[in-house]
Amino acid sequence: MKIHAQALLFDNDGTLVSSLASVDRCWTRWAAEYGIRAEEFARIELHGRPAAEIAADLLPADVVPEAVARIEDLEVADVPNGGVHLLPGTRAFLDSLPADRWAVVTSATRRLAEARLDAVGILPKTLVAADDITRGKPDPEPYLLAARSLGVDPAHCVVFEDAPAGLTAGRAAGMTTVALTTTHQAHELHADLVVQDLSALSALVTERGVEVSLRG
Repeated sequence: MKIHAQALLFDNDGTLVSSLASVDRCWTRWAAEYGIRAEEFARIELHGRPAAEIAADLLPADVVPEAVARIEDLEVADVPNGGVHLLPGTRAFLDSLPADRWAVVTSATRRLAEARLDAVGILPKTLVAADDITRGKPDPEPYLLAARSLGVDPAHCVVFEDAPAGLTAGRAAGMTTVALTTTHQAHELHADLVVQDLSALSALVTERGVEVSLRG
């Protein structure tokens, strides 16, 4: 299978990097600080959603801004503690792409996303973060903004995601979707192509754009 594209759009956590250890530490501490019961917290989907939406599901509206600032501080401070690392294939795949043909599209704030990316040596030319949009994934806004920033028709973009919310956003934006089974099982992911991680793929830059293929 080969996918032809003009631009490649990557979610960050769970797609390029893994920060699950850091996320678990920080959100568990955060929930305890705000008196959220364990059973209530366990019902909330954390992955692939902006912190503001998660906090709004759990706390009164007047507490949300303070709580969002708190979780951002906790997560940024935790980055040097070893909870963030590159997922297999990330370095080689990104290194094969021209800097103006790809972007990172994350539900994290810009401050947090840049801290995590800097920790693993990834410096995207284009980054769309929670601060840049009014509606997070599964709304298509983040991916449409990334396509616009790169000057590419959404129909010629490929989204790489590990979370159902992000894949829904990519499909709603009219983009081809590639799912990675790094945080969810394959049957939970609705995409045009499902692979284990980026090590399963190769990218070839051509006159037409970028050709993404399965290895082997």
